[in-house]
Formats: sequence, C-alpha cells, structure tokens
Amino acid sequence: MTAFPAVLINKTDDAQDVAYTEITDADLMEGDVTVRVSHSTVNYKDGLAITGKAPVVRRFPMVPGIDFAGEVDESTHLDWKPGDKVILNGWGVGETHLGGYAAKARVPGDWLVPLPDGLSAAQAMAVGTAGYTAMLCVLAIEGAGVTPDKGPVVVTGAAGGVGSVAIAILAKLGYPVVASTGRQSEHDYLRDLGATEIIDRAELSEKGRPLGKERWAGGIDAVGSHTLANVLAQTHYGGAVACCGLAQGMDLPATVAPFILRGISLLGVDSVMVPKPKRIAAWQRIVTDLDRDKLDAMTTTVSLKDAIQTAETILAGGVRGRTVVEVG
Repeated sequence: MTAFPAVLINKTDDAQDVAYTEITDADLMEGDVTVRVSHSTVNYKDGLAITGKAPVVRRFPMVPGIDFAGEVDESTHLDWKPGDKVILNGWGVGETHLGGYAAKARVPGDWLVPLPDGLSAAQAMAVGTAGYTAMLCVLAIEGAGVTPDKGPVVVTGAAGGVGSVAIAILAKLGYPVVASTGRQSEHDYLRDLGATEIIDRAELSEKGRPLGKERWAGGIDAVGSHTLANVLAQTHYGGAVACCGLAQGMDLPATVAPFILRGISLLGVDSVMVPKPKRIAAWQRIVTDLDRDKLDAMTTTVSLKDAIQTAETILAGGVRGRTVVEVG
C-alpha cells in the first residue's frame, strides 16, 4: 500500500507530539469519498490544534487541517465521481475526523461542496475557512439590514484571515470599512484591501462603557471579549454585529444596554455545521464579491512540512492574511 505525506498529531502522557510523516490509505477514516488533497490552509483553529493550546483535537492520532481542496479519487456517493473538484470546510475535520494536512482524505460525501467555477483549488484555499467565514458574516449583516448606505462596518482582527477577506469583500460591495488592528506595520496593507479608516485595537480591547458614541452601522468580530463588547456599545441604532471568533477570549463582558436601548442585533456565525445550500451560496458570493488581486495580495504559500511552524506563528499574531498549504 502506497504511503503519502501527512502531518500527524499524537497524544503523549503530558502533551502532544506533532510530526511531518507518512500514512497510508489504511490509516484513513470511514467515508464514501476519497479525495486527493492538493491544498489546505492554516487557520487560527489549526494553530490551536497543532500547538495544543486549546482542546481542539478530540481524537488521536489526528491529521490536522480543518479544510481542504482537491479532486475525487474514489467514490460510492451518488453526488460525486472520480475527477470532480471539491472543497471541504468544517464538519469536525481536523478535530474528530482526519483532516486536510495529508495527500489523501476519506470523508462522507455529504460534507463536500463543488469547487465553484472561477476559482482554482489554490484560490479556494486562499479563501479557506477563514474567508468563507468572513463571507458568512457579510451575509449575516446584510440579512439584518446593514447596507452600505447605513454607514461604516468595523472589522476587528483586521490583519488576520477573517478580517482581511472581510475587508476586501465589504470594500468591493461599497461599504466604508473601519479596520481595527494592533499592528501599525499593517496599515498600508489594510488600506490596500479597502479599509477607509484604521483604529488601534487598544481602543476596543479594554473595559469600556455600557454605551458609547455611535460609530458604525455594523461589525464583523473575530476577537470576542472586551473587543466585542465595545463594538456592540458603539454600534448605531438598529445595527448588527456578526461574531465568529475568540482571539481575545470566550467571555463577553457586556450589558444589555446596546440591545434594549439601541435595538442592536448580535449575530452568531458558525462555519462548521452550516447546511450545504448555505455553503454553496457563500462560495458563489465569494466568486463574485472577492477581488482576486486583493486575494493574491493577502496570500502566502507554504509547504505541508512548514505548516507546523506556521501554526505557531499564527497564534503569536505573526501571520498576515491567508496562508495556503501546498499538500499534493
């Protein structure tokens, strides 16, 4: 049986061990579709999984990588045949089911969506789960009535994966974008993506007032904790904030004031268990609403072996935009 490259996490007595190694088809889990993986990404959750800094991995040994793109190799699923180009995001891949950091993955076919026309596999993983989540956030605030004419949208964690893609999409749709970042070196990068104003994350990251000056019509937050509380406190009457991350923390030290005095909506955005029709709709919007030049400008490519070190770097705040992993 032919071996192929993979990153593998094993549990030790008091920690976990991560190695670039080889596995075979016999090591793959149950599923009715086997995919030859060409590309994956390094997302914040991948960083947590590989470093063990949060209990993301629930099964050992584990191939990390919460998303991948590739081509169907074998299938008994009615929707897929060999040669079909596919994407997978979420469904516990890289957490409870072997993930995208291997040259093959075997998964249930219901978890896959077609690679949309207009995107290569590499571009799809430049978007990745972070960018797909950003699109879900944009759809959420649109659905809550936050349109470009209502005013600016604040994006926290702006230089990260979700933030970078969110800014590029919002700018193309005509929204004024306020980018919140703690990295002064990234100001030009954020302006190039479409940010019209940049604020220091320190303005939002400490305990604030229950209600503040109304500064934006909506928000996309990947940070949580005091940052999200302050974003809510400074949102216009009737505005909406989409929440999708916890880089600062899982807590939400807020009051009910923004909700009952200004009618603010807090929209939770999950990317893992989203129904297939909504996934396909989000990917189709990415094709039309994400500028390819801006996607290229925010993307770095690393090898599968180098993904391990990149996972450390992303948790340290040292990764800008999106990182594609060349797997196949």
